[in-house]
Amino acid sequence: MLALLQRVKPARVDVDGHTVGAIDAGLLILVCAERGDTSVLADKLLAKILKLRIFSDDAGKMNKSVQDVGGGLLIVSQFTLAADTSGGNRPSFTNAAPPDEGRRLYDYFVAQARVAHSVVQTGQFGADMQVHLVNDGPVTIPLTVR
Repeated sequence: MLALLQRVKPARVDVDGHTVGAIDAGLLILVCAERGDTSVLADKLLAKILKLRIFSDDAGKMNKSVQDVGGGLLIVSQFTLAADTSGGNRPSFTNAAPPDEGRRLYDYFVAQARVAHSVVQTGQFGADMQVHLVNDGPVTIPLTVR
């Protein structure tokens, strides 16, 4: 599974002019399931995200996790993270999981996040979303679990 994390303050997702998910400070998580991914990989990805120390401590060093600072999670499905641009100017998305499998793994990831963390908001799977954010730092980190 693939994820792109952005440390934010704040972030929101709009669909058809209505906000469907919003957080104050925390992590915007763009997540993509690839062909062959499993719930075990989703669990590994979530565990890594929750423990990743990318928030500042009192000395200004990145030494705290989103759980340590009580930040929110805004989880947004984004199959374009699986883009393959090696074959020309038009990306191929054949590495992305098929929509039904991608939805199943996205829903599983969100459900597990809600069990493990107190503030979890989401986008809308498969929708045309507008993501608004203030990237804090900026801090943007790609993650892949296999």
